[in-house]
Amino acid sequence: MQLNNIIKEVQFIQLIMPNDIPEITGVNIDSRLVKGGDMFIAMRGTQVDGHKYISAAEEQGAAAIVCETLPERINPNVAYIKVADSQAVAGKIATTFYGDPSQRLKLVGVTGTNGKTTIATLLYELFREMGHKCGLLSTVCNYIDGAAYPSTHTTPDVISLNSLLGKMADEGCEYVFMEVSSHSLAQERVGGLRFAGGIFTNLTRDHMDFHNTMDEYLRCKKSFFDKLPSDAFAITNLDDKNGPVMVQNTRADIKKYSARTLGDYKGRIVETHLDGMLLEFNRIEFTTHLTGRFNVSNLLAIFGAAVELGKDPQEVLRVLSSLKPVSGRFETIHSKEGYSAIVDYAHTPDAIKNVLGTVNEVLRGRGSIITVVGAGGNRDKGKRPIMAQEAVKASSRVIITSDNPRFEEPQEIIDDMLAGLDNEQKKKVISIVDRKEAIKTACALASKGDVVVIAGKGHENYQDIKGVKHHFDDKEVVKEIFNNQ
Repeated sequence: MQLNNIIKEVQFIQLIMPNDIPEITGVNIDSRLVKGGDMFIAMRGTQVDGHKYISAAEEQGAAAIVCETLPERINPNVAYIKVADSQAVAGKIATTFYGDPSQRLKLVGVTGTNGKTTIATLLYELFREMGHKCGLLSTVCNYIDGAAYPSTHTTPDVISLNSLLGKMADEGCEYVFMEVSSHSLAQERVGGLRFAGGIFTNLTRDHMDFHNTMDEYLRCKKSFFDKLPSDAFAITNLDDKNGPVMVQNTRADIKKYSARTLGDYKGRIVETHLDGMLLEFNRIEFTTHLTGRFNVSNLLAIFGAAVELGKDPQEVLRVLSSLKPVSGRFETIHSKEGYSAIVDYAHTPDAIKNVLGTVNEVLRGRGSIITVVGAGGNRDKGKRPIMAQEAVKASSRVIITSDNPRFEEPQEIIDDMLAGLDNEQKKKVISIVDRKEAIKTACALASKGDVVVIAGKGHENYQDIKGVKHHFDDKEVVKEIFNNQ
């Protein structure tokens, strides 16, 4: 694509062109990936300044450089586009280069602290079951109509995102459902994309290492709805105090869902079990394999989005009733000894509270809860003692262990969690650094009718230790223990 066409909607401060207008064959934000004829966008990241690598990109054959500061040496064979904010224009450049993919399909974004993966994934599965070609962009994996593309971030970088969306559009996908993280909004990774709809799940403490304050976190999430077009829909959760705030400035058509009060999409639990629920949505009863009040909210968001996309309510609920839980999201495994284990991705205080509250609601005192929980290293330290408190309040016993320690010492993370407990609460707690031993111990403590909740990693099949990902899968460990009983 000719450079002039790529930057036609980019506001630039200065443009330095070689004699011949270059033909751009690729766009990159990583200088190591640059090939001859590519455009390199130098962005100032949180850890690395891409401007340091302009010369490296030129050496690898870059035909054009987008930057905020021009290099000291100007290469006469390279085009330079100086802009006020490289990050702000990267999305538009990538969208244009990949043929405006979001204009060729219906893109629905899901944002919030918890529930994004479940909602996006089940919408993808629902619409595929209803006969549509679909794409999915999620924490667990990215899919183009059944073909898997590994996922490294909740929302891919701006180039990978547009490349994937371009492939989805080229392969005839009608709908794409994606998780929209607060990081991606702050870094404008979704800039230039056109959304047919947006869904807000909830807002609780998370990512304070990145956003610093809850107000900043909220503003970041809200910006997604502020930018939705007038012909899009904005579905928000009335059961979260921030639900109305999210949509107060949106131009989109506002729809509300609730499991507690009146809304456009209203639901209630008729019966609940560890392996599913009988629900009533808008006066229609149906069964689901999902469990928990938090999943009632997730299912209401899915139901609402499908109806807003033109689907028949009865048919939506019929198909929803057949769908299984997302991997590592309240996934129940039963032992031969009569107790159960639940593996869940819960890694925030609110998620821990929701999962344990659901188990207590099902058990109604007929069994004990033994919870295995840890906290990730090099992330928000403030949530660690709160997670421990939530686990202790709702469990008979708690084993605090290692999660993904990254570059921190596991015992120091455990100590941060224990600091949130008083002496009485600590009597219910055991700390075991080795996660496998922690899970084994929890299972050894369980009796018939009890539930072992293993929180924090869910679908992840690794432990991140000192920069190395070691294979570790909570579900594999549980199944191995159960098989040896």
